[in-house]
Amino acid sequence: MRCYFIYLFVLMALTISPVVSSQEVPRVAFDQDKDLLLANFDCKTDIDDLHSVAAMATLLRHPNFNGVHAYAVAGAYGVQEGLYVPPNPLFDVAFGDQWSDAHADFGRALLEVYIQAKETLDAGGDIWIPEAGQSDFSAALLRQIRERNPDLDTRNRIHIVQHSDWNEEVTSQESLSYVKQFADYIKIPDGNAVDNGSPGFRSDEAIPLGNYLKDPELEGIWELAIELGHRYNGMDGRYLNTSVQAGGLDFSDLSETCYILGIEGIRDGLDFFRTYGQ
Repeated sequence: MRCYFIYLFVLMALTISPVVSSQEVPRVAFDQDKDLLLANFDCKTDIDDLHSVAAMATLLRHPNFNGVHAYAVAGAYGVQEGLYVPPNPLFDVAFGDQWSDAHADFGRALLEVYIQAKETLDAGGDIWIPEAGQSDFSAALLRQIRERNPDLDTRNRIHIVQHSDWNEEVTSQESLSYVKQFADYIKIPDGNAVDNGSPGFRSDEAIPLGNYLKDPELEGIWELAIELGHRYNGMDGRYLNTSVQAGGLDFSDLSETCYILGIEGIRDGLDFFRTYGQ
């Protein structure tokens, strides 16, 4: 009899207690007034990051987002083999002096980015990292932040967004485990395909950029990104991006930035330029 009443009590508790699904947890939103958009690009060995840099420059120059505090890192790669794709001229025109070169000097880049992050955190903002590559640099930054600010709740203040299974596979397992444990790590659908919940920004078909880009500066950024892409695509054993080889574009790594900025409803590259080309 006693067992029966215990069973009845548990059954009633389960019936009365509300069940909260994961979908009901409110999504944390990027705050354009306070937060830092820290774009990490691996640039090894696929040339898609070059197109992704140009696409990010396009977004950041749009009236909806030109107030975003953004900073970029080149050479934020993991343990993958293969040659680097030198992006420095493109980063200069896309980001001005708001970027660091982790390929040339990892330690200096880490210090420069830590200063940017600390200023944001001290002012009450969060750090948002669209991981256009692997999480090794992000893990090093996260360690610096936690060591120097032991009272900071990094699980709620540092947000890392990743879209690629391959990027996770060529992140050192120690770094990947670290960011998943101590940051708000968000995995979104892959940005190489359409209609999966993320924009699909890789296509074999050419997009007539002249129909959508009227800003000469942006046109120049895209021309440089495309020229560098063709120069290094598949060269000396680098990854051969067949979409770019066919004359298309691949800025699939921008899908994470779209998620952060709340515009992940864009379908594909053509939709992107129709909406944000200027």
